[in-house]
Amino acid sequence: MLKKHLFMRSRSRIAKNMNALLFCVLGIFLFWLQIRHLSFEYTPGQWTMLGSMFAASLVLYFYTFQIPPEGNKQSMDSAVYLACLFIFGTPAALALLFLSSLLFALVERKVSGWKHFTNFSIYAIMICGAGAVFRGLGGQLGQLENQHLLSYVGALIIYFALNVLCIGIYYYMADRSQIVDMLRGLLRESALVYTCILILSLVLTVLIENNGVTGLVLFLGISIFLSHLFKKLFDMYLQLQERAIRDQRTGLFNHSYFENLLEHEIRLARSEGTPLSLAMIDIDDFKRFNDHFGHLEGDKLLGLLGSILKEEADQAGITASRYGGEEFTLLMPGYTEQEALAFVNRLRKKVNDTPFAGVEILPHACLSFSAGIAGYHIDIHDKSMLVLQADQALYDAKKQGKNVAYIYGSSVPLEQEIEIAQDVRDIEQLLNLFLYKDINTFKHSKRVFRYAMDMSLMLKLDPKTRRQFVLGALIHDIGKLEIPWEILNKRGKLTPEEWEAVRKHVNWGKEMAITSDKFKDLAPYIELHHERFDGTGYPHGYKGAEIPPLCRMLTIIDSFDAMTSERPYQPTKSVQEAVEELRRCSGTQFDPELAGLFIGYIKEKGGFVPDAGGSDHAVPN
Repeated sequence: MLKKHLFMRSRSRIAKNMNALLFCVLGIFLFWLQIRHLSFEYTPGQWTMLGSMFAASLVLYFYTFQIPPEGNKQSMDSAVYLACLFIFGTPAALALLFLSSLLFALVERKVSGWKHFTNFSIYAIMICGAGAVFRGLGGQLGQLENQHLLSYVGALIIYFALNVLCIGIYYYMADRSQIVDMLRGLLRESALVYTCILILSLVLTVLIENNGVTGLVLFLGISIFLSHLFKKLFDMYLQLQERAIRDQRTGLFNHSYFENLLEHEIRLARSEGTPLSLAMIDIDDFKRFNDHFGHLEGDKLLGLLGSILKEEADQAGITASRYGGEEFTLLMPGYTEQEALAFVNRLRKKVNDTPFAGVEILPHACLSFSAGIAGYHIDIHDKSMLVLQADQALYDAKKQGKNVAYIYGSSVPLEQEIEIAQDVRDIEQLLNLFLYKDINTFKHSKRVFRYAMDMSLMLKLDPKTRRQFVLGALIHDIGKLEIPWEILNKRGKLTPEEWEAVRKHVNWGKEMAITSDKFKDLAPYIELHHERFDGTGYPHGYKGAEIPPLCRMLTIIDSFDAMTSERPYQPTKSVQEAVEELRRCSGTQFDPELAGLFIGYIKEKGGFVPDAGGSDHAVPN
């Protein structure tokens, strides 16, 4: 079921492994360059101090604490390595790192040797980078001196920067779409921890130079205390984060978390070509139960369904969230619509068979829900479109008698064809505003609507899709109401500034549509009818299948009528000339398959008659 999804995840893991290999190669190379210069000519006191620093690094390693992002661990041993670098030099710091890493690998055998090796290499890169900057800025080994303070600051900055860079590259390979947010979060949440560690390295340098082993012991006590404190702070951070993303009544993720995750999963599905489905669930007749037994029992019922959803979702690798009220969502990466339907139906059967006191008063005499399912396709460009489709499918499921799951756009027969006459009248009331401003746009919208009615029959669209298509054709130019009268009615060529104003009508029209619950599903037809098949259209430059099929058809209809009707800014073409233009631009401006279908329709209509202006026009029914 998830073979392609798992393949893409496997490819991501391979990329991360290759990235880790590059870190290892670079780290070992830098380690080899520096360790050749390691000197063993130390005094007994210096050998004692190096041994004490080695012991301190081991102790601090076992006081590791987590910092954001999740899985990123840190310890105060970096302060020891940096202090060793400032006092004894880069080779000594690398030798200390090597011995510590070797001992860690022997003690923690449950962790793979590859991870130990990668961690050692990253530390080596950071130490070598810091050492190079320290020497380059004139830093002197031993006692910290004020005149060389810039060299210390530079070394600390490069150490921190390389740490962030390595973490960023690793997470970039895991999820490229989230790299900016991840780095921003890393800097915001972890800057305090890193700053503390780096400053402590300077403190340790001073303590060792002035107090020897006693200073190191004092530093060790402070570091253990701070490590424990940071661990507690991170635990509090996790608790607050959990409360911020969880719905307290059901234990599921909340609406905000769902919205963010949906946006992330859509980007992932688009970049990796994996399937993604969304199911919206609504408890049947919940209001009746709530009214009869009260809100306390209603909350218990929500909690029960939440626990079932969470258990099943966790086992299936999907995300269950409470959308609001008695509505829930299931976000299913890797699931096609049919696979999502099978899962939801299994879940629905389990819910039906789960006893709960009082559900016998409900019409189905059991706990039940209706569900709408929508799948991601390349022509879905934002999360609201997918949610809207799932919500419409849920509405259809309710109309089917409830306790049923319905896929958006499937050809399940409805009780009757959706009545569009009132919707047409409502839109025509808006179009009447063009009668005083631009009668050509009014007439054009009516003609495009009639063409769309005919094409909806040729395409054998289901009632819901037919409604959207023909109403979208009728309202597609509504945004031109915002264009100044003198531009709409200008005789002659438009200036670049005037053309820019005309191009904005698709954005203005979309904003008008989405403010109405009744017509917000028409927004794609308004926004995308000037996109071109080759990707050179506007407003987004979508290409090919990125443009919804019926928006591609509307582009053809709109262009054909524009060519064959009187316009103030271009000459009128005959029907034959317009047909030739459709053929010429097939594959560039127009979808060739749909253009061929429309040309066949024009030919089939026959009976071209001249209009009042003397041009030949096809007369749609």
